[in-house]
Order: sequence, then C-alpha cells, then structure tokens
Amino acid sequence: MPSDLLIVRTFIVQFFVLRDGDALYLIDTGFIGGMRALEQALITRGWDKLPIRGILLTHGHLDHVRNAPALAKQHGAWIAGPEHDLEHYENRARYNGWGRVAGVFEWIGRRLLRQPSFHPDKLLNDGDELPVWGGLRVIELPGHTHGHCGYYSASHKLLFSGDLFATFGFGPQIAPFYLNQDNTEARRSVHRALALPLNGVLPCHADESPPEKQLEYLQLLSSS
Repeated sequence: MPSDLLIVRTFIVQFFVLRDGDALYLIDTGFIGGMRALEQALITRGWDKLPIRGILLTHGHLDHVRNAPALAKQHGAWIAGPEHDLEHYENRARYNGWGRVAGVFEWIGRRLLRQPSFHPDKLLNDGDELPVWGGLRVIELPGHTHGHCGYYSASHKLLFSGDLFATFGFGPQIAPFYLNQDNTEARRSVHRALALPLNGVLPCHADESPPEKQLEYLQLLSSS
C-alpha cells in the first residue's frame, strides 16, 4: 500500500484518502458514520491538520455521496463526478427493470436522511485526467449506474474501482442484478477494467485483503 493512501473503513463501505503534498483528496465519502470514521482515521494517521481540497465520486449512489456536500462545504473543497450520474446527485435518478429495487432503496434513504441535491463542480467523462496523486485517469465502468467510473493511477498501476465488484460477505461478486442499472454492462466493465496494466485494485465494498489480492478476485470473476 502506498504510504500516501489511507483507507477509511465503515460498516458497509470503505472510501479513500489520497495525500498529495500538503493537501488531501477523497475518493467517495461513505455513508452513515462516514464523517466520524474519516475524522478518526485522519487523526490516527496524523493528517487531521491537512486541508481536503477535492472529492472524487465513482458514482451517485447514496452510500458513496452521502457526506460529499457537507465535506465540500466544511473544507471549501471541489466535487468531481461522472457526468452520466448527474441525475443521482440531483436526487432524480430513474431505474428500469429489476434496477427499480435499487431505486426504491435510494428513494427511501434520500428522503429519510434529507439528502441535499448538489451539482459537482467538475463533471467527468471517460479518459479525463486529473492532476491529483501523480495523475488519475477516469475509466468509464458503467453498469452499476450509467455513469459509474473508476480512477486509475498509472504510476501505481492501481485502480479505485468503486462498485465494479465486491469482496465481502459471500466472497467476490458483481453487485446483484437488482442493484445495477444494467447488469450486462456491469459484466462488460469487469473486462474493461482488466484491460488496464494493473498491480492492484481497490473496491469500495471489500474485505481487508490487499490490492494485489483484490485484483486476483476480479480476475476470478472475469472467468466465471
């Protein structure tokens, strides 16, 4: 694990802090309890005095964006996320087929938590390059949502893969079909990710295995 990378673990989802010089950048922001977990993780690492400059979102589901508006306001940070998930950030996403199950969960959660609508400062598309952590490239990995993406570090050969797959609970798996907007596309995205030169992968719903082992899990899924 690079020393300038911090994993913030919560009950159902993990997210990431990247240190770039004297500034921090987040990849996703977690769900309920994410703010407290982030604060504690930064104190433990000794990064609690460093400013958070930016927030990168892999997609618009509530368990990834829940804390983004509050953190952006608190730290004066920008938010960037995939353009094709704009309807999620604005609380107006529509689901089809079995994906309506995910839509119901999202609708209930956003209203119970009074999730604010927001518009990212930067809307991202496939191939965009971000001057963060030595350079991060947006990799379009649709299926879980229409805009779902990963962030690829060429210098580390490491992919932050969002919800492309999960490795906790019942072992390595693609998200259940009723949580995807396009299940067929989600499976294609696994192969698209593996076409990258990779030493490791970091999913957001994961056991504590290192990135190299997570990559092995993903390779296993591609052949199933």
